[in-house]
Formats: sequence, structure tokens, C-alpha cells
Amino acid sequence: MYEFSTSTLLLAFGLTVFAGLGTGVGSLMSFFHKKFNPKFLAAALGFSAGVMIYVALIEIFMKAKDSLEGALGAKNGYWVTTAAFFAGIALIAIIDKLIPDYENPHEMQARPCDPKPALDPNDPRLMRMGFFSALAIAIHNFPEGLATFMAALSDPSLGISIAVAIAIHNIPEGVAVSAPVYFATKSRKKAFWLSLLSGMAEPVGAFIGYFLLRRWFNDITFGFVFAAVAGIMVYISLDELLPTAEEYGEHHVAITGVIAGMAVMALSLVMLS
Repeated sequence: MYEFSTSTLLLAFGLTVFAGLGTGVGSLMSFFHKKFNPKFLAAALGFSAGVMIYVALIEIFMKAKDSLEGALGAKNGYWVTTAAFFAGIALIAIIDKLIPDYENPHEMQARPCDPKPALDPNDPRLMRMGFFSALAIAIHNFPEGLATFMAALSDPSLGISIAVAIAIHNIPEGVAVSAPVYFATKSRKKAFWLSLLSGMAEPVGAFIGYFLLRRWFNDITFGFVFAAVAGIMVYISLDELLPTAEEYGEHHVAITGVIAGMAVMALSLVMLS
């Protein structure tokens, strides 16, 4: 059974809170959307995707594989690692599937930075849209919080990188919540707090995940969860981050961000190894 120091646990939980704050940043940006450059955000989202894809496939998957192979043997360990990786993808894909497209901010309908929806500003459906967007994001953020938390437990520097990547990824989600709520209520305070609360599902997911799994923290559990986390991160990058980056900016801006994210993550891992 794995044992973690209090400082490591606090750092891991703190990083999930930091990652969740990205929705609050997105909410603030939606109020002053003319003052930021969409291409910059596209590059940042691409950078986030690059960090998450690289670290998921190069670092987290391999940590899971080493852990499971040590406990189950080379062949069985590799099989279980691969199965857990795709189980993580299946989990987050099912969550996406269960949320109606119209209310799911991860299904790109139009640019999420545009706070001028087709609905009339006085239409009560705007508040419903904002509420269900917040609920959808909160559900999504549960496994993302666990991903950040588990990464930080394994390697604090790795956890920091992932927390930054997820915080960037949460920015357009904050916009998706706050824009319709603001137009429905004319209250920036309500829009901001609902958006921020949706992001706080990150630490809640980490907290619940830790207390459900801590009694069974061993090489097999840790390896399985880590492999699933790698799958979740790859899915988030390919299904959410890259399409959103394309919506905000140009294709080459997004891809340049992806490559830059991979390069920075690779360099940091080499320097810290």
C-alpha cells in the first residue's frame, strides 16, 4: 500500500484547485472578450493539448506499465495497462455521450468566445443553457481532477505541468458557462460564481477519488488508475482542446502550439530526470 506525506497530498489537492480556477479566468475573459487575442488563446489551447498528449503517452502510460508489469509480469502487465488506457478513453467518451449536444460545451456549436448567442437576451433558455453547461463541465471535471491529483502524487513537477495544461483547457469552459448566464441575468457576479463553481469539481473529484481508492493504493491500483488517466488526457486533448483551438484561431496556430507544448514538456522531463 502506498503512503504519501501530508505535504505531497496538500500539494496535489492545491494543484487541482489551481486547475479548476481556469473556469473563473474564462468567465472574466468573457466579460472583456474584445481585449484578448483569440489567436493567443488558440495557441495556448494547442500548447495545453501538446503537454497533455506528450506527458500521457511518454510519461504517465510508461509509469503505469512499469507499475503493472512489476506486479503482474511483463505480458500481463502490458495487457492490463493497454486495457486501462482505453477504459479511461471509454469513460470520458461515455460522459460526453450522456450529455445532450446542445448543452454540452465540449460539442462545438459556435465560437465559445462569442457572447452574442442567437437567442434573445431575455430568453429564459439562456439561464438554462448556462446552468446545464456548468453541470456538464462539472461532470467532466471530476476525472480531470483525479488526473491532476494522481500525477502530482507520482511526481510533483509532472503534476504542476498537467495542472497548468488543464487550467488553460478550462478557460473556454468558463466562457461557455458565464456568457449565457450573464445575458440572462445581467449579473456578472452570478455568471462568474456559477462558472467558478463548475471548475471546483476538479478538487472535489480528486478528493472523492482519493478517499475511495486510498485503501487499495498498491502497484496494481496505482498502475491501472494511471493508465486510465493517460487515456482520459489523450481524449480530452483530441476531442476538446484541439477542436476548441481550431475554433478560436487558425489551424497552423493550434498545431504550432501543440508542437511547442510537446517540446517544452519533453525538455522539462529531460532536465528533471
